[in-house]
Amino acid sequence: MAEKNNIKIIAQNKKARHEYFILESYECGIELAGTEVKSIREGKVNIKDSYASVTGGEIWLKGMNISPFEKGNIFNRDPLRERKLLMHKREILKLSQQLKEQGLSLVPLKVYLKNSLVKVELALVKGKKLYDKREDIARRDAKRNMDRAIKNSRY
Repeated sequence: MAEKNNIKIIAQNKKARHEYFILESYECGIELAGTEVKSIREGKVNIKDSYASVTGGEIWLKGMNISPFEKGNIFNRDPLRERKLLMHKREILKLSQQLKEQGLSLVPLKVYLKNSLVKVELALVKGKKLYDKREDIARRDAKRNMDRAIKNSRY
């Protein structure tokens, strides 16, 4: 029997796809407190300005804002604290070498629930120049105009 992965996207970083070239993406777990998980399930998470870094052989997610759980109490954590990402040691070593040698960055693309576990899609990215961004916008506009012309010519 094939297992069906129930995936529910909680937050996406659309800005990252505009600002960076995405070279590789990885799925990783995240170490959270109980009230943070409840807050994520309610969709109160923001990854717009967050990034990840490798320190001490571990990957840490910085700048991710998880709003405090409304019905929580003293167990609520700091919304902007650093959170540890869970990946295999080999993957972490490979990523740290690429980050050092090639001057790349790690950026989260989305946070989602997969079979009731909170997962983060982490991407290895390279920054775009202004002319690259303009080229992408022009390409997207041209595609939109072609689709519009095809749609209007059918009728």
